[in-house]
Amino acid sequence: MDKLLVTGGAGFIGSHFVKRILRAEDIGHVTVLDALTYAGRIENLGEAFSPKLTFVHGNILDADLVDTLVREHTAVVHFAAESHVDRSFYAADVFLSTNVLGTQALADAALRHGISKFVHVSTDEVYGPLPHGSATEAYPLRPTVPYAASKAASDLVALSYFHTYGVPVCVTRSSNNYGPHQYPEKIIPLFATRLLRGEQVTLHGRGQHVRNWLHVEDNCAGIELVLRGGAPGEVYNIGGGTDLTSKELTGELLRLCGADWDSVTYVPDRHANDIRYSMVWDKIAGQLGYKPQRDFREALSDTVEWYRRNRDRWAPLTRDSAATRPRITLDTAREPQHV
Repeated sequence: MDKLLVTGGAGFIGSHFVKRILRAEDIGHVTVLDALTYAGRIENLGEAFSPKLTFVHGNILDADLVDTLVREHTAVVHFAAESHVDRSFYAADVFLSTNVLGTQALADAALRHGISKFVHVSTDEVYGPLPHGSATEAYPLRPTVPYAASKAASDLVALSYFHTYGVPVCVTRSSNNYGPHQYPEKIIPLFATRLLRGEQVTLHGRGQHVRNWLHVEDNCAGIELVLRGGAPGEVYNIGGGTDLTSKELTGELLRLCGADWDSVTYVPDRHANDIRYSMVWDKIAGQLGYKPQRDFREALSDTVEWYRRNRDRWAPLTRDSAATRPRITLDTAREPQHV
């Protein structure tokens, strides 16, 4: 893995991965390809810039650019994707184009140029809601919203290039990530930034939706294990071990931000708001030695502290997103869900 191409490497998870992998002695050079859409920020890479890192501003749908870059590298880690559920309600075409056709363009280039490993980064949302039990990697894909459907489709496209052509593809599916630098639209940075400004936050239904929370550094550690030792054609779930309802998570954030339940407004639940995601990650633990390291409450405290100390990084983003976000016109969508 002398030369590694990372798509979406200026995004939240991608930038944490780039910083991590650059510390490895066997990585000679990393190239980040990122379109710098609203959630991709060059500032996320920060101290990672060095002679070992090249940044290319471009889109994975640009087949000529993708071909040129893949030709120059030995492995690919593919983070680039549209990833916010609410945005997929009013821009499903963008999600399908980027997530499915973009993955296909990368896989095509990987096939042409003999890439040694192609890691496709995905999500537990492709399994759909599980009121009971937990999904293994062999569980059927049952996505319920356009975002999750586009990721499920991109997973299948990537894996088809292994089964049809022998491209050494691995897929990772992680639970909900959190940590510093996350764009303030997902529930943890959204609630933290609102509460730090003394504003209200909203919970759907009675806050009963369950998610598993994984620190971004633990996810990146799992992705690196798959990059180095994952078997081509295999899927690896990456989980964090901390299941919380959205109400329980809100209680933790209220405590850390010095707010109380008077700051919370309950709104009617959204249509297609999956009640619970759950998966097991015995496979990556047993085969590759994965074990999450970050204690949830300590890491959540560190995350909120980052937002408290770095208002200059997120305050302009919250103003921009509020001004530019299109309204959701679905009758059932009274307030966006940010999980």
